Amino acid sequence: MLRAFRDAFKIPELKNRILFTLMILSVYRIGCHIPTPGINGGALAAIFADKGGIFGFADLLAGGALSKATIFALGIMPYITASIIFSLLTSVVPYLERLSKEGEEGRKKITQYTRYATILLSLVQSFGISVWLERISTPVNPIVLIPGIPFKLLTMLTFTTGSGFIMWLGEQISERGIGNGMSLIIYTSIVSRMPTAFGRAIEYLRRGSLTPFMALLLVAVMVVVIAGVIVLTQAQRRIPIQYPRQVKGRRVYGGQRSYLPLRVNQAGVIPIIFAMSLLSFPAMLSGAFSNPGVRNFLAMWTSQGSAPYSIAFAVLIVMFCYFYTAITFNPTDIADNMKRYGGFIPGVRPGKSTAEHLDYIMTRITFVGAFALAFVALFPLLLQRGLEIDPTIAGFFGGTSLLIMVGVALDTVSQMESHLLMRHYDGFMKKGRIRGRRRI
Repeated sequence: MLRAFRDAFKIPELKNRILFTLMILSVYRIGCHIPTPGINGGALAAIFADKGGIFGFADLLAGGALSKATIFALGIMPYITASIIFSLLTSVVPYLERLSKEGEEGRKKITQYTRYATILLSLVQSFGISVWLERISTPVNPIVLIPGIPFKLLTMLTFTTGSGFIMWLGEQISERGIGNGMSLIIYTSIVSRMPTAFGRAIEYLRRGSLTPFMALLLVAVMVVVIAGVIVLTQAQRRIPIQYPRQVKGRRVYGGQRSYLPLRVNQAGVIPIIFAMSLLSFPAMLSGAFSNPGVRNFLAMWTSQGSAPYSIAFAVLIVMFCYFYTAITFNPTDIADNMKRYGGFIPGVRPGKSTAEHLDYIMTRITFVGAFALAFVALFPLLLQRGLEIDPTIAGFFGGTSLLIMVGVALDTVSQMESHLLMRHYDGFMKKGRIRGRRRI
């Protein structure tokens, strides 16, 4: 592992990409600590200390910027929500569907529309937050220093600009860095909150609220969850593919047998992030409603631990697993490509039968992956109730946080490893040696 990191810095291109990524992430973390004018961040952080559910997770994805109302308070959530909307519209609106099939130029136009939607959603969410901040501000605990229309406009301008800048930072990492820009920003936000979670666990352990046995149990649970997440992320169903042997002149081509890997969790962590972003949107807007009935209804659906919240969260995760898999996995195209090059699945006729066979298998394994993903996402709630511990600690030692961190870390390491293997370096995980030669 250490040798692989050393080799990574021997490649000028990869070295520049890594350093550029670290620089962009440093800029993001600095912005998470720049306060928004007119807001008492310390007083707001005290209120957020007792909040969980959507607000706690939104603050986690924002790297603590939401609880302090800094310029990056909205984080990457508006962009994720806009991406969800256009992913849904692509399957419904004919114009967007045509754009998605036009190649790079079409994707650029959809990306541009997603940026506009991100700014619009940022304006709406920042307005709801400004109204909510004014409502919870009291003379004893003044969160908003000078309430009124100027404060709302300033907050909307600051939060929207910050959200747009985060979107630009993520795109820079994807284009000029090591890739996965948006995912790395979320990863950095979660990792930045780890010292707080561990510090709180140590404080509870010192007070006696957390026994040594429970602390060891939490560590064991974290190890088991990490191992389970790795298995879920890397699990594949390999479909054997046979290519016919062709004789051209004195040479024989083809005849080999390969495999088509179908991932059990094809969507990765995206369904969880999509589900949380959709559930966070009404929570952000709840402060804009003065009707107690509407506010209580929204609070019921965004309160962690409630039955409606758990049901809605699990249903959205399963739904987005199937939806994202349907977008990224096209069995008809795969079957056509196999038929074009003479490949076939043993026992299955090429063409339509192959496409139906692949679709049938993918539907079955997605069912397992979707419910496993929903269980991992709801596991912190079970851990919190079973051990009666703080929601922040439960969220870090098992569940969505570990899933996102492990998933993004594996994807990032895989991309860096591809650069190393292209230049005949050992990757981060050696495959072994065969007869004195490296097996890659």
